[in-house]
Amino acid sequence: MSTLKIASTSKASAAAGAVANTIREEGIAELQAIGPKAVNQAIKCIAIARGYVAPSGLDLFFVPSFVDVEINGETKTALRFTVRSRTPVTNLRPRTRKEEPAKEERTAENWENI
Repeated sequence: MSTLKIASTSKASAAAGAVANTIREEGIAELQAIGPKAVNQAIKCIAIARGYVAPSGLDLFFVPSFVDVEINGETKTALRFTVRSRTPVTNLRPRTRKEEPAKEERTAENWENI
């Protein structure tokens, strides 16, 4: 599992999309933030991601924890947010467009859904 690093300058909506996709693909996402502004962006990101996945029936929550990270030879304390769903994540890959049925499967009934 990769850790999404959130900075004070991160766009919360863009990071929320990454969190939503990670939840759909892996079932769990991990965010890491250092400093009060970055933590603020991380919390906003999680709140927005909840809205992104809610129509799929997922209810996200997070568990915060502290983690020591080394940056340029210095040890700093970061906040880690482990994001999970209260409901099981089953086969919820992101959909970019409607998938067409195979040519032999096209019928009058499903043709109008394409």
